[in-house]
Amino acid sequence: MILLEPHNVIIHTTLTEKLAKPSSLDVQFVDYDGVRFRLSTPERKTILLLSMNIRCWDELVRYGALNILRREYGALLLPQGEPEYNVSLQIDLEQVPADSESREAFVMSIALFKRNVFAAPFESAFQAQKQLDGTTNQGELMEIHYRDEEAIYVQAGSDRVTVIFSTIFQDETDRIFGKVFLQEFVDARRQPSIQTAPQVLYSNRDPPLEIRHLPGLRISEDIGYVTFVIFPRHFNKPAIAAATISHIQSFRDYLHYHIKCSKAYMHSRMRHRVAEFQKILNRAKMEVATTERKTASGRTMVAR
Repeated sequence: MILLEPHNVIIHTTLTEKLAKPSSLDVQFVDYDGVRFRLSTPERKTILLLSMNIRCWDELVRYGALNILRREYGALLLPQGEPEYNVSLQIDLEQVPADSESREAFVMSIALFKRNVFAAPFESAFQAQKQLDGTTNQGELMEIHYRDEEAIYVQAGSDRVTVIFSTIFQDETDRIFGKVFLQEFVDARRQPSIQTAPQVLYSNRDPPLEIRHLPGLRISEDIGYVTFVIFPRHFNKPAIAAATISHIQSFRDYLHYHIKCSKAYMHSRMRHRVAEFQKILNRAKMEVATTERKTASGRTMVAR
């Protein structure tokens, strides 16, 4: 199956093109999870403004999003986002490194703008877990309501970090496909080569115990809860922690993307099979029916 990349392809492609040939620009687009972006050149062709709007911005700021943005982008981060957007970066194309390797690294860092913002609660939980190691206490339960009626819950424990996704399946078919995919996550972990992967739990309708006390949780057949149990080995080194964050925060988009791809594939196979049956019917020859009739004397007369 295809893995969704953590970076934004439109930002990466557009910025690469503008570095090669600066020109005026004003593009607005939306990512899988409803995050809105705008790329524009309000002053001159070599000054690029990248703005982002996230519905859960206030929650992410509470968990340290601004600290991560200052660490990753420094002077590129504007004190205030442009109107209708939460945060903005101002990029001077003339100040981008000249050598190809450094330039590609810079472009990729800009394309990871959203990923770095959403990394805040995960980095906070990883740090809290190290402080709670050897105790019986639990860290703060962080809630990120990034979609209508859907959220991510992150909580550090003494020996693990628990991440819970709530997701809505629009119809019965999506629920069936989702259950099959999630069962594969459980079964795959039984293989010796990947037994060190995070534990995955799935519950339908009833929320997990970790969040059952929260007010306002809607209990319905079309809601599913996916729980990841992340152990210290999944974030004990900076590179490993960064990869864990990149993969897990895109899980919801990954799941629903492949549900839709599977449905599209099955529909295409069904249409192909119907077309083949239609060809067989078109080649078939209809036999002329024969009937027997009796004359007045009792003789048989065959009519065609």
